[in-house]
Amino acid sequence: MPPSEKIRNVGPKSAAWLRQIGIRTEEDLRKFGAVEAYRRVKLAGFKPTLNLLYSMAGAEDDCHWTQLSEERKAALVLASDSITEEMNARKLAKRMGQTHAGTGMVDKALGVSEPVDSEAPAQGSSEHED
Repeated sequence: MPPSEKIRNVGPKSAAWLRQIGIRTEEDLRKFGAVEAYRRVKLAGFKPTLNLLYSMAGAEDDCHWTQLSEERKAALVLASDSITEEMNARKLAKRMGQTHAGTGMVDKALGVSEPVDSEAPAQGSSEHED
């Protein structure tokens, strides 16, 4: 891989995962952001650890991942937990036959539109007659 395509802190296995989701350079990574890239890696079916998220955040911040502040790492842990919760909600919804329930951020990442509630009044209409 040419040096311009090497992503700081990212090893060959993780780099292969990133290429599969369209991230080949640090510039690509910065366009997506570390958290969104991590989400997409998980959505693609890979099993990344927090170390990948830290590594990408370090690349984004132009430092070694061990130099990330404790506050930054804590924020990344929260983001990872949120992604995991949403993916679990998606799996549960599928098992229960509800393809879109409780999956907002995951659906947005996949480009899925929110379901329309047929019981809700149309926009601009009134629920009661005068």
